[in-house]
Amino acid sequence: MPMSRQLIYGRHAVAALLERDPAGIKELWLQDGRDDAMSERVAALAARHGISLHAVPRTTLDRMLEGVRHQGIAVRYRATTGASPSLDLDGLLAACGDAALLLVLDGVQDPHNLGACLRSADAAGADAVIVPRRRAVGLTPAVRKAACGATERVPLVIVANLAQALRRMREAGVRLFGAGANAGIPYTQADLLEPAAIVLGGEGRGLRRLPAELCDQLIHVPMRAGVESLNVSVAAALCLYEARRQRAQAQAADARLEDG
Repeated sequence: MPMSRQLIYGRHAVAALLERDPAGIKELWLQDGRDDAMSERVAALAARHGISLHAVPRTTLDRMLEGVRHQGIAVRYRATTGASPSLDLDGLLAACGDAALLLVLDGVQDPHNLGACLRSADAAGADAVIVPRRRAVGLTPAVRKAACGATERVPLVIVANLAQALRRMREAGVRLFGAGANAGIPYTQADLLEPAAIVLGGEGRGLRRLPAELCDQLIHVPMRAGVESLNVSVAAALCLYEARRQRAQAQAADARLEDG
């Protein structure tokens, strides 16, 4: 199925689309007999927006979405103009200003990993996730499901050349922190208060040589002996939440000074 028209599945992914871009949903299929709160919410949203709803047995959804865990729900979706958050890199950097927090993923190919990274970026308040166009997974239905609605809130910026994008970020004043298994300083010692981008490598190979060389500082998550590396989505969550912790702590200190 072409990317312009997809079958999107999963309760949170479908609910997010119904809230953010109902005009893009052409049809909705819901497993017959489900009476949980999420199914009732989805049905109510579909009725509100005049979306055709089909109550079907689970076997119908199994045939439509062979081999995936659809959670009893699917929609036929075609993105409308401006529906999902999207920016080019220059537009993103202009919008972020001096509080930028970005996640850069160098060649993540597993849709579940990208979805989990988007979910962590959303929860930690990151401005965007940046990925290369080649040798990396894009915004697929599996990514949407794994992201649990985060794809409708966090821009996924796809760049043609990752090295050029990293250079452009540095020119814009964003400090690049490359995360590796045993490189540089512990991530908790990095100064993440300034505009920052956490740069992580893909599954297996980690951060490639050129992106690592373009980073301002290399960081790592300390681990006990015998553990080689963390899953990319886990490492992303740790680094993003450390940035959030440092910034919240700095804001609290500034507030105390103003009150004092």
